[in-house]
Amino acid sequence: MKSTRRFRFPINPFTGKRISTSSLQFRLTLELVVLSILGLSSVAVWAGWQLSQNLIVAHKGTLEYISARFPEQVELYSEMGSIEVGLNRSVYKSSTGGVMVWVKRNDGMLLVNSPGMDMQSSKITQMISLTQVPSEPSLIHINDRYLVICARTLTIKNQLQGTVYFSKDITTEKHQLNHSIRSLIAVSSLVILLLMLAIANRIRHALHPLEQMSQVASTLSADDLNAAKLELHQAPDEILGLAQTFNEMLLRLSASWEQQRQFVGNVSHELRTPLTVVLGYLQSLLRRGTNFSDYQKQALETAIGETERTIRMLEDLLDLARADSGNLHFSVNPVVLNTLVAEVAAMSQTVSNREITLVSTDQEVVASADQNRLQQVLINLVDNAIKYSSPEQPVDLVLEKTEKHAIIHICDGGIGISLAHQNRIFERFYRVDESMTRSRDGTGLGLAIAKSLIEGMEGRITLRSKPGEGSVFTIILPIWNSQL
Repeated sequence: MKSTRRFRFPINPFTGKRISTSSLQFRLTLELVVLSILGLSSVAVWAGWQLSQNLIVAHKGTLEYISARFPEQVELYSEMGSIEVGLNRSVYKSSTGGVMVWVKRNDGMLLVNSPGMDMQSSKITQMISLTQVPSEPSLIHINDRYLVICARTLTIKNQLQGTVYFSKDITTEKHQLNHSIRSLIAVSSLVILLLMLAIANRIRHALHPLEQMSQVASTLSADDLNAAKLELHQAPDEILGLAQTFNEMLLRLSASWEQQRQFVGNVSHELRTPLTVVLGYLQSLLRRGTNFSDYQKQALETAIGETERTIRMLEDLLDLARADSGNLHFSVNPVVLNTLVAEVAAMSQTVSNREITLVSTDQEVVASADQNRLQQVLINLVDNAIKYSSPEQPVDLVLEKTEKHAIIHICDGGIGISLAHQNRIFERFYRVDESMTRSRDGTGLGLAIAKSLIEGMEGRITLRSKPGEGSVFTIILPIWNSQL
C-alpha cells in the first residue's frame, strides 16, 4: 500500500499563514535569499581561504629566510672551528620560534639536529625519515599535525656536506584558523537567517498594498461599489498609481451599475402599464369571442399566459430595483411563525393538490420580520419545491428555534442542484441549464428576490442540495426581542 504525502506551502513567520509557492512574495523572497546566501557564502569561503593563505605564506617566508642564510652561518662559524662546530652552532642559532632543523649526510645518516627535537617521538622520527621534501617551503600533513617544511643541499667551501631540513609545526595556528573559519561560517549562517527574515518582512510590507487591493476586490458587491475605496499610505509610486486606477475603476463600475439599475426600474415601470392594458384586452377578447376556432383560442390563451408572465417578471424587476435603491420598505413586527408557516402549507396544498408536511416545534416561535414579505418568500420557495419534485414526493416545512434565531427549512426530494450551480443560484436571471428544468415556468428572479427580502429583514437564506436527492432551503431570522 503506497502512502502519499501532500505538499504543504511554507508558512510566513510573521503572519502564520501559508504562502503559495506561485505567489510573487514567495518568488521574490526565494530569489533574494538565494542571492544573499551565494554572496555571503562566497565572502566566507574567500575570507577563510585568504586567512589560510596568509598563515601559510607567513611561515613559508620565515623558513625561506632561515634556509637562505643557513649556509652563510655555517661558513661563518666554521672559520672559528671545525665544520661540525659550525653546523651545531648554526642549527642552534636557527632553531628559534618553533623551527626545527636537522642535517643528513648523503647516505642518510643524521649529522645534527635541533636541541629541542625529541628523537623518541614517532612524529619526529616520521618527519626525519621523509625522503621527498620540496626545496621550497610547503605545507604537508603528517598524521594530525600540519608542518611547513623544505630542504636545501648544504655546500661548504665547495664541498657537499649533505642536506639540511627546516620544519615549522603550525598545528596550533591551523586549529585556531579552522576554529575562526567555523565561527565565521556560524556568524554567516546567523546573518543569512536574519537576512532571510528581514527580506521576507520587507517584501511582505512592500506587497501589503496589493494584498489590500485583493481583499477589497474580494469583498466587493454591487451595492458597495459607490462607497468602496482603497486607501494606501507610504506605498511606492507604482502601487499608488495602481491604487488610484483601481479607485477610478470602482467609480466607473458604480456609475455603470447605477445606470443599469435605473434603466431596469424605468423600463419595468414604463412597460407594466401598457402590458396590463394588452392583457385586459386579450382576456376580454377571449371571454366575448364566440366564433373563434380552437387554434385561435389556443393562440389567445398562449398570448395571455406570456403577457401575465412578462408582467410578473416586470413586477419582480421593480421589487429588485426598489431593493437596490433602498426604497423597498419593510414593516418589521413580531410574527408568529407557527401560524404563518401552517397557513402557507395549507394554502400551497390546496392550490397544488400536493402533500405539504409541517414539522413544527411545540414552542411558540416569534420572529422579527415583515409578515407579508416573509409569506411571499415562503410561497415562492414552496412553489419551487413543488415544481422540481415528482408528484408522489411530499414537501416538508420544518420550523426550529434557537436562542437567537428562528429557522425555517423548505425540504424537497426532487432533482436537486449540483454544487457548480449552488453558488450562483441566487443570482438574477440565473437558471440551471439542464433538460429537466428548461420546460418549467419561471423568470429566474424568484430566488434573487427571496434573498433580497430576507436580507432586508436582517436574516439570511442558504441552500443545501445534492443532485437526485433534493434540496433544502433554509431561512434564518432573528428572534423578536420585546425589550428593544
